Amino acid sequence: MKFGIDRLLADKQLLSALEGKRVALVAHPASVTADLTHSLDALIAAGVNVTSAFGPQHGLKGDKQDNMVETADETDPQYGIPVFSLYGEVRRPTGQMMSSADVFLFDLQDLGCRIYTFVTTLLYLLEEAGEGGKEVWVLDRPNPAGRPVEGTLLVPGHESFVGAAPMPMRHGLTLGEMGHWFIAHFGLDVDYRVVAMEGWEPSGEGHGWPTSRIWINPSPNAANVNMARAYAGTVMIEGATVSEGRGTTRPLEVLFGAPDIDAKAVLAEMHGLQPDWVQGCALRDCWFEPTFHKHTGKLCNALMIHAEGPHYDHDMFKPWRLQALAFKAIRSLYPDYELWRGTDFKYEYTNDVLAIDVINGGPSLREWVDDAAARPSDLDALASNDEAAWVLTVREHLLYQ
Repeated sequence: MKFGIDRLLADKQLLSALEGKRVALVAHPASVTADLTHSLDALIAAGVNVTSAFGPQHGLKGDKQDNMVETADETDPQYGIPVFSLYGEVRRPTGQMMSSADVFLFDLQDLGCRIYTFVTTLLYLLEEAGEGGKEVWVLDRPNPAGRPVEGTLLVPGHESFVGAAPMPMRHGLTLGEMGHWFIAHFGLDVDYRVVAMEGWEPSGEGHGWPTSRIWINPSPNAANVNMARAYAGTVMIEGATVSEGRGTTRPLEVLFGAPDIDAKAVLAEMHGLQPDWVQGCALRDCWFEPTFHKHTGKLCNALMIHAEGPHYDHDMFKPWRLQALAFKAIRSLYPDYELWRGTDFKYEYTNDVLAIDVINGGPSLREWVDDAAARPSDLDALASNDEAAWVLTVREHLLYQ
């Protein structure tokens, strides 16, 4: 199979459409060809007139480890072109940045989750390109989480850099498909093209991520496909006081970690509350001591997620519900536990909003966790309606069957 970058480089007709034009590349460390050549190097070697590059959150080099660590603009030392940061002084490309090229090639590996900020970066680029009469080409890449859709829709008024539009947490689209939906939803007038993948089967071997391709971290803490599958749930821990495993070698692959929570007891409570939501993976209690971030230097008990190998069932695994259930079990066992980070923690630079509400695009999940009378069926009904509506909405934009 071929990703978008591989198809572009192999297609003389596509390359000829770039002749005589100034080209910008939006990329990160996972922006590589099938032989692991970085897209910037491959495009310039192919004779494309690359006049600028752009890095999203974590930077073009992917060197910014933690969340909300900004990257400065720089000049590429090899090619002498400007490298603009879209997670530095600005999140939205400025007019000066947009003036650096005629065509913008967007080549970011995504995780298939609304909160993963590359989705919002694509929207901002499309909006600015429409205003400036620029072209945007998405060099499409797989959604490693596959087609399943999960989570409540973002509530209007709760938009942020981790919530671009009313979509669920696990959206089921590639970024090429997402661009088509953005254009339709926001009524954008932009010259847009998707260089589609060749041979990608969302329901084929790998369940989204082709087993023939090597996984490269698109961001420092996205270390493997297991993380990519779990992320639509585990990312919510960023809004909680328990650890998501940052400061360990397996971040965002645990349901929680804390020095004062009994992981086995939480797992038993989860099975008692809603055993169906614990299916599709293996959960293993473990221990870790973070070297940085939450609970630094403290021994934490945790539940590790294994959405891989013989334990993985793609259709049964529901990471958003699984994580919600873990929160609910903690609240049930430890009613007075200070589970949520407060408004003093300005998640993605928001003000006076709880991080968990920013992440979920509204308060419904937190309210469900904190309501002792609320049952799993209540959250399931709320999410199921939103999921069904999203599937119908985006059906016409699917490029791969």
